[in-house]
Amino acid sequence: MIIITKYFPKLSETQLQQFAALRDLYENWNTQINIISRKDIDLLYERHILHSLGISKVINFKANTSILDVGCGGGFPGIPLAILFPECSFYLVDSIGKKIKVVNEIALALGLKNVRAEHQRAEEVKGKFEFVVSRAVAESSILYRWVQNKISKKQFNDLPNGIMFLKGGDLTEEFKEFKKRVVFYDLKDYFAEEFFETKKIAYLPI
Repeated sequence: MIIITKYFPKLSETQLQQFAALRDLYENWNTQINIISRKDIDLLYERHILHSLGISKVINFKANTSILDVGCGGGFPGIPLAILFPECSFYLVDSIGKKIKVVNEIALALGLKNVRAEHQRAEEVKGKFEFVVSRAVAESSILYRWVQNKISKKQFNDLPNGIMFLKGGDLTEEFKEFKKRVVFYDLKDYFAEEFFETKKIAYLPI
């Protein structure tokens, strides 16, 4: 938890309790359903929770923003972001049903009223969202095709609506078809830990 309060010192008591509860919840569920690698469970707060919260360093979602998390796995980045932004709504989808079961159970245990999670493929999602977020799910061009028609035209955040990809390494080749539009943010500019040295957020306005 110290790594979270280090970078987010103004959390409410409720948020502090929710973030603190994540360790036991994920450790418990991970013994039943392998959602996080064994070596990473000890680094949950750095490699999963703080990594997810990196998106908040790029955009501070305003109240009533609707966010779609594609391929959420065990709930990243959606669950940490939902704790941080309780006045926004998060719709988490994954094609693997057992992972969605974990997400729903964790959201319920945390009392997160702003999270909805369903076993569904991204291309089948109905509705419109201000932002889509994803964490190392698919090639950018593929994910773009899945969600480009799901972005709302209603603009009220400080950045135009679009997609936020959490990625790592050299992204030049992967994003070459979007090179005139995509903006890269280095997470090492926000977080000092070595893990973030090559981690980036690719923001693609739609």
